Amino acid sequence: MTLSSLTNLSRVRAASKAFIPRCRVQFHGLSSQQGDKGAKAIQKQESWFVKVVCTLFVHSQPLDDSSLGYLIKNLTPSTEFEVVKWLNNPAFGLKFFELSRENLDITHSFWTYNLLIRSFCHMGLHGSAKLVFDYMKIDGHLPDSTLLGFMISAFGRAGEFDMARKLLAEVRSDNVMVTVFALNNLLNMMVKLNKLEEAVRLYKENIESNFNPDTWTFNILIQGLCRVGKVNQAFEFFNDMRSFGCFPDIVSYNTIINGLCKCNEVDRGHILLNEIRLSDDCLPNVVTYTSVISGYCKLGKMKEASALFSEMVNSGTVPSVVTFNVLIDGFGKAGDMLSAKSMYEKMDSFGCNADVVTFTSLINGYCRIRDVNQSLQFWSAMKVRNICPNIYSFAITINALCKENRIHEARELLRELQRRNIVPKPFIFNPVIDGFCKAGNLDEANRIVAEMEKKCEPDKVTFTILIIGHCMKGRMLEAINIFDKMLSVGCTPDGVTVHSLISCLFKAGMPNEAFRVSTIASLDTKLNSSTSVDNKAHLRINRDVFVDA
Repeated sequence: MTLSSLTNLSRVRAASKAFIPRCRVQFHGLSSQQGDKGAKAIQKQESWFVKVVCTLFVHSQPLDDSSLGYLIKNLTPSTEFEVVKWLNNPAFGLKFFELSRENLDITHSFWTYNLLIRSFCHMGLHGSAKLVFDYMKIDGHLPDSTLLGFMISAFGRAGEFDMARKLLAEVRSDNVMVTVFALNNLLNMMVKLNKLEEAVRLYKENIESNFNPDTWTFNILIQGLCRVGKVNQAFEFFNDMRSFGCFPDIVSYNTIINGLCKCNEVDRGHILLNEIRLSDDCLPNVVTYTSVISGYCKLGKMKEASALFSEMVNSGTVPSVVTFNVLIDGFGKAGDMLSAKSMYEKMDSFGCNADVVTFTSLINGYCRIRDVNQSLQFWSAMKVRNICPNIYSFAITINALCKENRIHEARELLRELQRRNIVPKPFIFNPVIDGFCKAGNLDEANRIVAEMEKKCEPDKVTFTILIIGHCMKGRMLEAINIFDKMLSVGCTPDGVTVHSLISCLFKAGMPNEAFRVSTIASLDTKLNSSTSVDNKAHLRINRDVFVDA
């Protein structure tokens, strides 16, 4: 054997020994089956020849004609695969692949394409992976379902959904089936990233041509559609399942029932619940019942919710904490605190421990019927159980205390809130600020605002309370400064705020300032200039706080 491009064969062998240890790390993406094939290839080929080819390629570029001629005679598809693998660098591997493809007349094996594609995908170089795939098709090779599934999953994880879609379109006419597991993963990723329309289109383009759907496929699309309120479209997929040999499972039913109840179509959800009860395929579980119960509670239909709860218990289905929470919240909002407390007292017998949502719902219910003392008892009970109140617990109680003019108690709760690791919102501070302003204690109101600004920014209601509060006490210069600060932070005053301030400025004998405020207001196109709105509507700070069940 001679290689005219080398002055000494032993020098090449020495160089290969120095080069190979730095490169002897396996490529990404080789399955055990591919590894076995690689091991067999190494047994058939002298490993030194592979090392020599690697050394030549890395250190002797460009290769001269005699070297190319030698490689043409001696390089085989299996050897070429070993060279690409030993180079251990996808960029080098692709260059050698292209060199052998264009200049050495090598017919590459499937495993070379597979190796390069997987390696580029693992490196995040999906464009290079697609380039190798294009070479693969041009050279007359088709991917198997495993490689195709790997590629679309890799493209999906990278957010390259268009590339995955084009890839599936390219193999559609080649009768290459993608595994349902891989396509389901892709659809699931698209739905989670709010690419719902693209997911539905992808499903319709590839149904039966590239894959056969299963129940999970339909559940993914049904969940996505229900999440955005497209329940009727979700029903179309729900009804199509059987035509593909798939049957709805409890996840399918729960998803569609929950979607219906969130759209206030609770009766339709209840009909489906009864359908499951009569079915031999699956049985309703706690999630099924709780979804319908929650739907009735949100509509204020507590009689129906209670009847369904009894049916649930009688069927042997054990309610969860969430079940009790939605019922307690529903009774509380309906003003039926006897039933709400009764539900709370039943929790222990079903092995359910009350949580912060339970107590917050009870507190909210008693505050709604203006029984603040009873709500404070549950506040204390929550502390005894070492359950930390959340932002809604504080907001509801503080708001209720302010409505009862118990502003000093509300102030203490506000201090407790600030000691906790809770990020407050302006709507929690505003009732207390308003209470102290109405009591004429502007200094305390200003102190609360200063504390508030360390945690969150004042909103329009905060500024309006302060401006009108200072005006009522005749502290006009401070009111003007608050108005200017409101504008400087980009908070637009409403018509009530402006007209109240202007009126007080005129009464205080400050016409120039009144004219300046009026001019600023008239230049602000966003300002609602209507004076017919009741002042109390703009200053409504004792608002209802919703409790998530």
